[in-house]
Amino acid sequence: MKRSCTFAIAISLCLAAVVAATVPSSAQAPKSGGHLNLMQREDLSQGFAIHETSTIATSFPSMPCFNNLVVFDQSKRAETVDNLVGELAEKWSWQDSYRNLVFFLRKDVKWHDGQPFTSKDVKFTFDMVREAPGAESKLRINPRKDWYANVDAIEAPDPYTVVFRLKRPQPSLLVMLASGYSPVYAAHIPPAQYRTTCVGTGPFKLKEWRHGEFIDYVKNPDYFVKGRPYLDGLRYVIIKERGTRTAAMQAGQLDVAMAGETTKAAAEQIKGAVPKVVVTTVATNVTDNIIMNVKKPPFDNPKVRLAVSYAIDRRALIQGVHQGAASLGSAMSPYGVWALPEKELLALPGYGKAADMKAQARKLLTEAGITPQNPLKVEMVTRNIAVYVDMASFVINELKQVGIEANLKQIETAQWHAMATRGDFQIGANLTGLGPDDPDANFYENYGCGSPRNYSQYCSEEVMKMFDRQSQELDPKKRLDQVVAIQTRLEQDAPRPILAQRLDYFAHWPHVKGLVAHNNVYNFPRFTDVWRDK
Repeated sequence: MKRSCTFAIAISLCLAAVVAATVPSSAQAPKSGGHLNLMQREDLSQGFAIHETSTIATSFPSMPCFNNLVVFDQSKRAETVDNLVGELAEKWSWQDSYRNLVFFLRKDVKWHDGQPFTSKDVKFTFDMVREAPGAESKLRINPRKDWYANVDAIEAPDPYTVVFRLKRPQPSLLVMLASGYSPVYAAHIPPAQYRTTCVGTGPFKLKEWRHGEFIDYVKNPDYFVKGRPYLDGLRYVIIKERGTRTAAMQAGQLDVAMAGETTKAAAEQIKGAVPKVVVTTVATNVTDNIIMNVKKPPFDNPKVRLAVSYAIDRRALIQGVHQGAASLGSAMSPYGVWALPEKELLALPGYGKAADMKAQARKLLTEAGITPQNPLKVEMVTRNIAVYVDMASFVINELKQVGIEANLKQIETAQWHAMATRGDFQIGANLTGLGPDDPDANFYENYGCGSPRNYSQYCSEEVMKMFDRQSQELDPKKRLDQVVAIQTRLEQDAPRPILAQRLDYFAHWPHVKGLVAHNNVYNFPRFTDVWRDK
């Protein structure tokens, strides 16, 4: 597993960066006009309220409406600190050894309703997300609160300057602010309103959301990047059935697939029928994983959790469910810079020879009092989405081979995140995506004590201290070593065993220009520089 120099770049963050308009990837001169039809696998369960959601089904169709302070360059596949560009911030500066992050904002930005954008909006948004004392509003569900636990105060000394003051150094804050999960909301709009409509500063304005059918955007004529966007409009077409989505893409009824939704089999079908369709293989930054409620029997017993992890043949999952379109990996993506070295990865529970792993699973279950005469019967919950059900069905069969009988229960997306946050389950088959490829974004959100996204209810004070140490470590090698140790510990404690790191076969028709798939489904596409050559 190759590690690039990206992590070193992340630590030696530039003291300032200046915004520049993204250059379209095509050598052709961009054309203005036209619209695109885009795939959407399900309706928006939380509307456009990105700060209250944890699903690509919200972030993907919301990207054109919003802007961030900074964002990953939409024309580059790799999402690194090297590839950060300003959006609402013209430039930024780290001060006091990564304890203060200062943003200097654009002065030519308007909200879609005509109100001016100022530093008040930034302070309003992130005080709300971090649940600061005195915050003007509160979110109904707050999955990324823990991203900002290290923020001590946010100051807006004038309309175009914002200062994030930190309790300790945290270079990763800038990367988390670049995620598609980190847009700036309007201070004059009640946050609940985003569940039904969208008032942003982005390149496109919401025209209509017809529930269960489509989301229509029109070009924002007042967008702050002059001459952008090129397109007149976007339509996200909601198609719930997987085969119907693939057929619509193949027939040209859709111009662009949904990020993360094209399997290897679907891509081969589309390419076989229409060879000119562009298919790009990219990482998703999404894992298949098992969530086990450590506060409920029998999964309060670490031996039972480990038995589940040992029982599941990761390689068979990758071949059988994903047709090879996934990779072995632990908590951090093997396509980024934080992955475990192969030698250490293969020593983890469940990564060895399948027969040996299942034998170890049976041994652990016996030690926990679970035998063929006294089998364990559980309910396996998952979202009622094809990619979830595929994985859950495989896992149920694997568990049966070691003496765990699991019945599948499918949950509607609208109920899934609330149910998981409350811990109203024993065991679940889950997909977890990370906003950015960064340990702080992953560890605090998915394993931190009390985090709303820590569905397993796992809490270790010792591990929390390990999180804090790596977060403020400025030496690249030392931080990487600490991140490796944390991933090993998490798999050994087994609250959320990682089964695979998913790939996407992102598809679009060749007349769609300037669209670059990222190695992460959550942070693109904004569609600012995308154009139609037809």
